[in-house]
Amino acid sequence: MNRTFSQRRDRLLTYRAMREGKITSSRRTKCPACGAESPNLEWERKLQVCPKCGFHAPVGAYYRLSNILDPGSFQELEDKLSPADPLSFPGYPAKLAELETKTGLKDAAVSALGKIENHRAVFAALDSRFLMGSMGTAVGEKVTRAAEFAAKKKLPLVIFSASGGARMQEGIFSLMQMAKTAAAIQRFQSGGGLYISCLTHPTTGGVTASFGSLGDIMLAEPGALIGFAGPRVIEQTIKEQLPEGFQRAEYLLDHGFLDQIVPRSQWRTVLAQLLALHEKGGRT
Repeated sequence: MNRTFSQRRDRLLTYRAMREGKITSSRRTKCPACGAESPNLEWERKLQVCPKCGFHAPVGAYYRLSNILDPGSFQELEDKLSPADPLSFPGYPAKLAELETKTGLKDAAVSALGKIENHRAVFAALDSRFLMGSMGTAVGEKVTRAAEFAAKKKLPLVIFSASGGARMQEGIFSLMQMAKTAAAIQRFQSGGGLYISCLTHPTTGGVTASFGSLGDIMLAEPGALIGFAGPRVIEQTIKEQLPEGFQRAEYLLDHGFLDQIVPRSQWRTVLAQLLALHEKGGRT
């Protein structure tokens, strides 16, 4: 646990130092969207957004929250919650241990109590570095407990989704998390709670089919792939060619699924405005 905490702290300090220009690097990153190469420092200054074309690269949960929350306000919830192996799936425990060492995460979700411009809320973020942010029993339980904690404290709930769907290594136990998380969100909303769903690239499968699509306010990053099945699977099933840009955030905004597309540099401002309006409205 001390090593994991140290890893998180070191990463946050490095990110901060790079943003302030205290660390420079000659390394370059090739954008997977446009193919242009740009200095890593430029990517970091733009919060892992391509300086040339604006492609939003996936980022980790701690990184995302560190760039949104007020400094010093992050209080992690359920940090010891870890996945089980209900099916005794071959190689699964070893893979989980490997990913924990590599990422510093117990599983693919991080939840926390925090503030944005002094507005308190409960936050959760999925991390695609951990088995593509897939939802197993631990991720479902963490999202459920985040909703229950927000209800208890009468605070808004903000969830950043990034997922490949249900986790096959946990079989039906993973699929059950769809109903579990959806029910938790419904109870939270029925009690007057505000739930802001923030969809990032990619958000697919069981997460889209459950808590990802249930926000009172639906936001997404530019270019994010959002859907249940992939476009190729859909085309093979319905035997028709899909419209250009189908399942991308811009297409979904035009067709009423989203309320707004938010560039990464604007998340903090937009969420602060929404939380402030919510407080002024007198809702809990």
